[in-house]
Amino acid sequence: MPVVVVESPAKAKTINKYLGSDYTVLASYGHVRDLPAKDGSVDTDNEFAMTWEVGRDSAKHVRAIAEALKDDNNLILATDPDREGEAISWHLEEALRKRRAVKKDTPVSRVVFNAITKSAVTEAMQNPRDVDSDLVEAYLARRALDYLVGFNLSPVLWRKLPGARSAGRVQSVCLRLIVEREEEIEAFNAREYWSVKALLQTPRGQDFEARLTVLGGQKLDRYDLENETAAELAVQAISSRDLAVQSVEAKPATRNPSPPFMTSTLQQEASRKFGFGARQTMSTAQRLYEAGYITYMRTDGIDMAPEAVAAARDAISDRYGKDFIPANPRIYKNKAKNAQEAHECIRPTDMTVSASDLAKLEPDQRKLYDLIWKRTLASQMESARFERTSVDVGSDDGQVVLRATGQVVVFEGFLKVYEEGRDDQVVDDDDKRLPQIMEGEAAKKTGITPEQHHTQPPPRYTEATLVKRMEELGIGRPSTYASVITTIQDREYVRKDKNRLFPEDKGRIVTIFLMNFFRQYVGYEFTANLEEELDEISAGDMDYKEVLARFWRDFSAAIAETSELRISEVLDKLDAALAPQLYPPREDGSDPRICPKCGTGQLHLKTSRTGGFVGCGNYPECTYTRPIAGEGAEGDERLLGEDNGDEIWLKSGRFGPYVQRGEPTPENKKPPRASLPKGWSKDDITLEKALILLSLPRVVGAHPDGGEVKSNFGRFGPYIMHQAEGEAKPVYVNLKDPADVFEIGMNRAVEMLAEKRANPGGRGRAAAKPLKELGEHPDEGGPVNVLDGRYGPYVKWGKVNATIPKEVEPADVTMEMAVGWIAEKAAKKKPARKKAAPKKKAAAKKKAG
Repeated sequence: MPVVVVESPAKAKTINKYLGSDYTVLASYGHVRDLPAKDGSVDTDNEFAMTWEVGRDSAKHVRAIAEALKDDNNLILATDPDREGEAISWHLEEALRKRRAVKKDTPVSRVVFNAITKSAVTEAMQNPRDVDSDLVEAYLARRALDYLVGFNLSPVLWRKLPGARSAGRVQSVCLRLIVEREEEIEAFNAREYWSVKALLQTPRGQDFEARLTVLGGQKLDRYDLENETAAELAVQAISSRDLAVQSVEAKPATRNPSPPFMTSTLQQEASRKFGFGARQTMSTAQRLYEAGYITYMRTDGIDMAPEAVAAARDAISDRYGKDFIPANPRIYKNKAKNAQEAHECIRPTDMTVSASDLAKLEPDQRKLYDLIWKRTLASQMESARFERTSVDVGSDDGQVVLRATGQVVVFEGFLKVYEEGRDDQVVDDDDKRLPQIMEGEAAKKTGITPEQHHTQPPPRYTEATLVKRMEELGIGRPSTYASVITTIQDREYVRKDKNRLFPEDKGRIVTIFLMNFFRQYVGYEFTANLEEELDEISAGDMDYKEVLARFWRDFSAAIAETSELRISEVLDKLDAALAPQLYPPREDGSDPRICPKCGTGQLHLKTSRTGGFVGCGNYPECTYTRPIAGEGAEGDERLLGEDNGDEIWLKSGRFGPYVQRGEPTPENKKPPRASLPKGWSKDDITLEKALILLSLPRVVGAHPDGGEVKSNFGRFGPYIMHQAEGEAKPVYVNLKDPADVFEIGMNRAVEMLAEKRANPGGRGRAAAKPLKELGEHPDEGGPVNVLDGRYGPYVKWGKVNATIPKEVEPADVTMEMAVGWIAEKAAKKKPARKKAAPKKKAAAKKKAG
């Protein structure tokens, strides 16, 4: 039986089902070899010869393939249809030849299929070819470049910028995009402007809204109403005039569907619609592909096979009718400069199968399949047709004109199935429906509203918009987007918050360093040109060793030059480059470089293992520090007061605000500190609250089995913990309410710990059965029960556990008695929760009539 090798066991299982017992299908489990992470893996003195090593985990898979070849001396390489897949096939063949499992007479063939369906697999097996040496060389060039940059540049970062973890050929350019966007936001100065809208009414009593477009006979530009006074004058001008409809213009309009998905657009749309990260999208698509539901998910291509187009048109006709099919199939042209990765678009393998037919799929897979299926069908559907209407309403003297716009959907077309998402949602006036409005009729004013606006800075990137920008610049390729974006987050150069990407201080420092000392290698055009050269290598139009030689000549010189610099020289240069950002002017006109704490030291950029920060030059006498961005010239630390001779400080760090007792000294390098719990605002922190936090962990009490029960805040939120005698490690129980850290009593704590010990997995354990059920609390609602605890019987209502006095039998407890004990226990609790922050007032908005 010929041995067929694919990457994953899931893919092997699906293909085995199609090929049957005549073949042995095995998985390589991805790349079987890689460059060892040591100097010399790419020999720059020997024509960039590469030393490959079979990974420890891969060795057993290579061994299994070699064993299978003993029974049938025929190898078929069926890895993915892209550069990476070609490289894996090449690696496998090379590794097996080294083991002598593949001999001179062993037939070795390469088959590719864009979808794992019976027809695609069968056709591929009938059309074998050799491993494509051009694609392999393009892979070798990319891998060598990434190694040379990473292995040579990363050590420079480690030595010059403590805390920096790595640099990469594409990841550093991607990071630069995020950092530069943040700098644009910080440098942005908002500009105020106003608009005026009027709510008007037709003679038939139907309301519609119109926006002021002409004032004083002159067309209004965006910033013409620059303040409230100008807006009020505009309101007066409208209020003092009678209005009539001057023109009604209706125009037909059409909207065409978006092309079917390729890798980058799938990542963008899954981010917009579901909040999926690039990595999550690709891993979900990988499972759909391996199960045979969709075509290959790493592609620059947007064209569709003719048979797939025909199947899509049939599916549209069956589901929605012939009116939704255009007369001729839609043809989309590939944008990819090189056809090697321009496979078919990402589409379902069977157009008749909708997501509702795939109930067994995991929710994420079903959602993504539904998105791909809808986009594919929509791409072959009729255009949507609209009627767009513009209505001008004005005064007889021509001094005032207002415009109302709207549209009516005449024919849904592809919108019946799918509409592409937007990266930044905006309300479009054209989407509104207008009532019947006739030229010449009066328009009654029922309200006039001036609205204040401010120009907005450019938005921070989402993973979707970042992929889109990288694609526009020609940086990276479909197979690399997800890993690049993941890497810069794993390196803690970037954090994702509410789906937006924020650069960390460490990422800023790395970017500024590279921009100053390796500017060419984080250049957008340079990186894009290098990608084009890799494409030319894969097309057989360029020698990969020449590309490597040219790159290495200049890059090695830059590395050698930077290696000679002292850390102090590097920091001085970065300090100067970052000066406008680090030391903005102060309101009082004082020198922004003077330390605000001691008043004499000069502020300077410093580095640590956790990234860059600004510190006082008088250290260790003055310990003032602040982050390099976002805190202003005065920094962000506040003296809350003193306790037992120690200053109690509120500071900000890389993980957010925290309180600290005293300052670091040579004898006490790590003074006690405590992070603010989730939901606590730094503006509300007082000395009393800080001391409560610094007193943690709190001892709840002595456990009956020995040892103390303690409460505290941890990495995953509030918790209690206890380690009984003989236990190897403590038992932790999460608390839902942060206030419980300060309030939880022993009965409830012991009960929760007992439940956790009885059911470590945290599932399926029934609550303790009450000794007596008293009913609903008469004032507050909620069940009141009598339970038996480690410390004796007690009354439980919600989170309040009140011990029953010894002289009272549990059976004799009444609701009146229980309510009294509960109220007494609740009164003893000291609430540690902060007050809710006052809500911000809405933007100025005035109405006049």
